[in-house]
Amino acid sequence: MTSIHPAPPVLNRRKITGMSAVLLPFESSHQVAWSDFDAHVRRTLAAGLIPAVNMDTGYINLLDQETRMEVLRRTQSICSGQRFVAGAFVADQPGAAFDMDSYSRRIEEIETHAGIPVIFQSYGLTQQSDDDIVAAYRKISSVCSQFIGFELGTMFLPFGKIYTLEVYQELMGISNCLGAKHSSLRRDLEWQRLELRNRVRPDFMVLTGNDLAIDMVIYGSDYLLGLSSFAPDLFGKRDALWAAGSSVFYELNDILQYLGFFAFRSPVPAYKHTCAQFLHLRAMISTNLTHPNAQTRPETDLPVLRDILRLLGE
Repeated sequence: MTSIHPAPPVLNRRKITGMSAVLLPFESSHQVAWSDFDAHVRRTLAAGLIPAVNMDTGYINLLDQETRMEVLRRTQSICSGQRFVAGAFVADQPGAAFDMDSYSRRIEEIETHAGIPVIFQSYGLTQQSDDDIVAAYRKISSVCSQFIGFELGTMFLPFGKIYTLEVYQELMGISNCLGAKHSSLRRDLEWQRLELRNRVRPDFMVLTGNDLAIDMVIYGSDYLLGLSSFAPDLFGKRDALWAAGSSVFYELNDILQYLGFFAFRSPVPAYKHTCAQFLHLRAMISTNLTHPNAQTRPETDLPVLRDILRLLGE
């Protein structure tokens, strides 16, 4: 039997840094609802969160270059000097070599639009040896001013990989790597990273991507979540409650976690359609459509989402 890794101490009243992956809404099966997207970026900023665009929640692996670049242009204009992050995604196939040239182009696109790149994994990156993975990140670090790493479980995308702690520590040793998003959906692995961060590099951000355990922030994680796109206003309120030392944090967090468990059930990638359904119920976007090539949820989910909205209203 494997022993349980102990949880770190709870850090009361800490200021949480929240990065929220922005959903890309659709007005028809093939047309992006750009006005809804713009409003959601503004909504994210107004909540005190950092917009994260062209992420999994924004269908980055399904976007063409024109759409990806339009997302960057609009986000730069709306943020107007405020910080945002964006996914640097390189499409490849199993067995492909690490494509540094394509990563360099994606990073340049993001930095040209004043964003901070979040380095998505690819087959060519993750199917290397640990030493070569570290070497690849060092190459990436040499072509950008700052970046955020990303560990992604295969339940989200098939080219994902959760790194060993040794690889994770090497990432901490790269000075312009600001932090790394951790999406294993496991508390124990994230607690290990927090313990390592606290010991090795306290300024390194462990960005939880655990939509099934959004209370990881009380232990010292910050976040880059898809779930926060369902309700950036309420996540901003929750974070402020924690900083104020209010026990109401737990009440709000519990309802948001109920939403997370429902939205991120199998098949996990269909959470993006749930997000569209929820935002549409909140009258924040004009339709509840998802990307035409994305997985969908049934209409029978809507009564559950309405009930969650009722709970949040209470």
